[in-house]
Amino acid sequence: MTDANEPSPLRELTDAFELEEQQLRQGGGESGQARQRKLGRLLARERIELLLDPGAELFELNLWAGHGMYDQWGGVPAAGVITGIGRIHGRPCMVVANDATVKAGAFFPQTAKKVLRAQRVAYRCALPLVYLVDSAGVFLPMQDEIFPDEDDFGRIFRNNAVLSAAGLPQFAAIMGNCVAGGAYLPVLSDKILMTEGSALYLAGPSLVKAAIGQVADEEQLGGAEMHSSVSGTVDFHEPDDQACLARLRRLVDAIPEDYIVEGATDAQPARDPLEVYDSIDVDDRGSYDARDLLKLVVDKDSMDEYKADYGKTLVTCYAKIGGRDVGIVASQRIHSESKTEGRQIGGVIYCDSADKAARFVMDCNQVRLPLVFFQDVRGFMVGRDSEQGGIIRSGAKLVNAVSNSTVPRITVIVNGSFGAGNYALCGKAFDPHFIFAWPCAKYAVMGGAQAAGTLLALEERQAKRGGAQLSDEDRQRLRDEIEQRYENQTNIRYGAARGWVDGVIAPHETRKVLIEALAYSARQPPKSHFQTGVLQV
Repeated sequence: MTDANEPSPLRELTDAFELEEQQLRQGGGESGQARQRKLGRLLARERIELLLDPGAELFELNLWAGHGMYDQWGGVPAAGVITGIGRIHGRPCMVVANDATVKAGAFFPQTAKKVLRAQRVAYRCALPLVYLVDSAGVFLPMQDEIFPDEDDFGRIFRNNAVLSAAGLPQFAAIMGNCVAGGAYLPVLSDKILMTEGSALYLAGPSLVKAAIGQVADEEQLGGAEMHSSVSGTVDFHEPDDQACLARLRRLVDAIPEDYIVEGATDAQPARDPLEVYDSIDVDDRGSYDARDLLKLVVDKDSMDEYKADYGKTLVTCYAKIGGRDVGIVASQRIHSESKTEGRQIGGVIYCDSADKAARFVMDCNQVRLPLVFFQDVRGFMVGRDSEQGGIIRSGAKLVNAVSNSTVPRITVIVNGSFGAGNYALCGKAFDPHFIFAWPCAKYAVMGGAQAAGTLLALEERQAKRGGAQLSDEDRQRLRDEIEQRYENQTNIRYGAARGWVDGVIAPHETRKVLIEALAYSARQPPKSHFQTGVLQV
């Protein structure tokens, strides 16, 4: 632990992340903001502030999307789109707002994936969606990475239709450009608003002239007046952003009140969440008792541990968070003794802990308890004894139980998330409703040192097959290169940029984030059945 007068490394890291996030929220910076204001339009975050209830905060998702991925194009902060859940007349809604200060709101690969994630969360949590559209469409230099695949641009419109058929309300407000394929998003929504001076068309004047030789201006092709009085595409023609957002609020207010989600109780945790920086050692070589972490998160005197004396490298318990009942599966980082397997290393999943957790997950599904996973896991135990003891069989049981869970699942990556441990404790591939990470979190199939050793052995074998032998200097150089590459790729910024987590959260805000996420997960997803939803006529 650090000196009492010195901030802990985790606190310093958290503060550094918060400063970086403040910069990300600036979008395209002063030049992009000036361009938007010149057009007489509000900034995306200003629009969201007017849309949400007074004082309500946006539960923002995927702020780090695209970070460091498009430097050759000048960078695309937050992937040029803002997504998150906010309350409108008390009703939680998923908000998707293009940020036109960033490359005119154009879609990059991670922009599409970020919108798709927002739609998926909305579906799983049965939330209405509000789209604030202001986008120049696909970023053409990267069209091959945006256009064709099942997790690319077109999937957004497919999801619009599926969400509508499922009965989830969708509202689209066109508050700037909405061109080419992107024009389908608002028209596949249930209600369409459009501000004066905005544009909605499949092809602009230049493309129309080149394609069919016709001369037409923007208003004739896709102006708000034309769409409200000639094509009949737009339901509400608004003079400006402020009027449009006020109308949106009134329309959302007409949604049935059963969309309103109750808030948390005034229950308090056993310990002040700020103590996390003094009591939790998240160094790779450090250890801490998972129960100490949980005391910072769950309601005081609410925790009942399940099979406390068995499978000790995973802590399973029933508890309340903000008054909501949950089941928790948490990695245990302290070492322990098993009466059947001897000494067990903290952060590693053994046969008994996997069996216990699988049984616990099934029980939570039986009584409809949401599940919260805390990951600080090195993976499953390997070696002769573990293999002969059936570690693969036990791990498969846990993976199966998590895969088939039908209750809300929320995952928090506290530190390490390595190998199959990531899978078994509900990593991104296993469809958690939400997944968050602390700033110190690391993602990888194995640790850097182990990877370096494995890959170095492969390089040496390949060199021998070619009749050569690596010198000590070559071996050290390769090891350093591999470890550096792993260090960069395991940094949570790398994973968050690619959408592997929904947000990087301050450790002391974990309880607050979980309370909100549990509230937004409370509604059951709609049952699927065939119907077309609302068609525009």
